[in-house]
Amino acid sequence: MLDIKFIKEKLEQVKKNIKDRNMVADADLVVKLYDLKNSIQQKLDTLRQQRNENAAKMKGKLEHAVREVLIAEGKKLKEEISKLEKDFEEKEKEYKIAMMDIPNMAHPEAPVGKEDKENLEVKHWGDIPQFTFQPKDHVELAESLDLVDFDTATKVSGTKFYYLKNEAVILEMALTRYVMDIIIKEGFTPFITPDVAKEEVAAGIGFNPRGDESNIYTIEGTGTCLVGTAEITLGGYYAGKTIDASKLPIKMAGLSHCFRREAGAAGQFSRGLYRVHQFSKIEMFIYCLPEKSDEMHQYIRSVEEKIFQGLGIPYRVVDTCTGDLGASAYRKYDLEAWMPGRGDFGEITSTSNCTDFQARRLGIKYKDENGTNYLHMLNGTAMALSRAMIALLENYQQEDGSVRIPEKLIPYTGFDRICPKK
Repeated sequence: MLDIKFIKEKLEQVKKNIKDRNMVADADLVVKLYDLKNSIQQKLDTLRQQRNENAAKMKGKLEHAVREVLIAEGKKLKEEISKLEKDFEEKEKEYKIAMMDIPNMAHPEAPVGKEDKENLEVKHWGDIPQFTFQPKDHVELAESLDLVDFDTATKVSGTKFYYLKNEAVILEMALTRYVMDIIIKEGFTPFITPDVAKEEVAAGIGFNPRGDESNIYTIEGTGTCLVGTAEITLGGYYAGKTIDASKLPIKMAGLSHCFRREAGAAGQFSRGLYRVHQFSKIEMFIYCLPEKSDEMHQYIRSVEEKIFQGLGIPYRVVDTCTGDLGASAYRKYDLEAWMPGRGDFGEITSTSNCTDFQARRLGIKYKDENGTNYLHMLNGTAMALSRAMIALLENYQQEDGSVRIPEKLIPYTGFDRICPKK
């Protein structure tokens, strides 16, 4: 969340930022509720002081009439305090709810726009393959090579689920180890994270676990949810903690299953493995000093690029527009791989600098010689394995229906080609 002092001082900027992000939030209401609850708090403090003074007077030797007056005053004060405490509790709750709707500020250079088509391309890498034949999309390839079974998964689990089979199983494990080897050398501590998180942790990271617009599967009656990304569990790792500044930056990498409702997701670009209810992902996460977060953001992006350059997958980098940032990100870059099956680029990774927005919601601080303050938190997809598989199958397909394995991946797979089954 934003600092309330910042909201009050920069109210018009905050309101413009909400509009630029195409989000619904009421900054005026936040300020009004903040001032109102503080006014109630001041009245409470005054009444509590009067109650203490009244109680002190009751300790001495008093005439009966005086004692009766003090008892009556004490009773009246108790009733007034009880009423104000209830009012304060209600206004505090309303304030917190309204405050949670306020998004992070956007980077001054983030392109202003409502949807992803207004993202700004900032880099292009690799040559788009030129085929001498009509390329297939990954669904056709997966079926002809017997790699993925969508139909049976639909019968067993529902739409947007899948079984990986044969070489695809080895390929996903190979991609996992390939990525882990790279990021471990970059100094990230590897984790396999829980697939379940408390709802307040998910909300602290910026994911709404409830409501029709939520992309989260909640586990009813438990106060928990299935994670849509290890960003939630890695971001919650230090919740409520104060970290010594000398230990920063902290670099973590989490492998997890990811579960997403993908409500409303449809269309040809969402078919197959591109938009599914369950997939595996390796997420990078960094806790750092505020003055280092811009640098760390560029660093995470460079690691993402290194991973896909090693696989020879052509991609572009886009600076995400304000309307596509979500609530938490100050700035976000997406890597979009060329996907021949759609004849267009498709998102494969993203990296976000969330500044102190998540840290304030989760109570994560750093301590140095100047005291304590909120640190900055960043996340970045090392690899969403299902989408990486799309890019690999489609870019490395051959005229005979086979798929070549990128050279750097062969030591991990043990084979250099996936061939049609006879």
